[in-house]
Amino acid sequence: MSHKLPELPYSYDALAPYIDAATMEIHHTKHHQGYVNKLNAALEEAKLEDADLENLFGKISKLSSGIRNNGGGHYNHSLFWTILTPNGSDLPEGKLSIAIEKTFGSMEEFKTAFSNAAATRFGSGWAWLIVDGEGSLKVTSTANQDNPLMDTTLDNGTPILGLDVWEHAYYLNYQNKRPEYIDAFWNVVNWKEVEKRYSAIV
Repeated sequence: MSHKLPELPYSYDALAPYIDAATMEIHHTKHHQGYVNKLNAALEEAKLEDADLENLFGKISKLSSGIRNNGGGHYNHSLFWTILTPNGSDLPEGKLSIAIEKTFGSMEEFKTAFSNAAATRFGSGWAWLIVDGEGSLKVTSTANQDNPLMDTTLDNGTPILGLDVWEHAYYLNYQNKRPEYIDAFWNVVNWKEVEKRYSAIV
């Protein structure tokens, strides 16, 4: 099974001014496409073309760096595109809203914790909201293209919200001002998709 670059559910300029069109196009067609191409090559070399990617993450420590880095890159970005929307800023509803308040105290306290995880991730990586094995919410971050499904991470769980803090995700518009990019992110979060992912787990 060959992995393919997913189409975006919106145009490259749809998230402006929060995420600019040039960044979106380069991010999607160059960076994500690169991960897809290299992942397919790494899986073919390992004779794992038909393997389920999420299952591979559970034993990623035993697999090649090509599968780990590019498999993570493909999975992480595929999730990232879906949790963005030009119609963002609506707050979560239903079970997710209740769980966020129960876990973090309030939506604002959650956003502070998540933003801090994104801002303090040294170098390149991702910030995540995950559902752990007990069904609880947790904020965490990972380096490079790792994610919480991998057996190499300390905080394991299923990601339902992720933010790319590699410089290629924001440098054209925000230069080295990562906190400004993080603040802008909250304007384009697709909470309906995050809620859907949460409801599918708990």
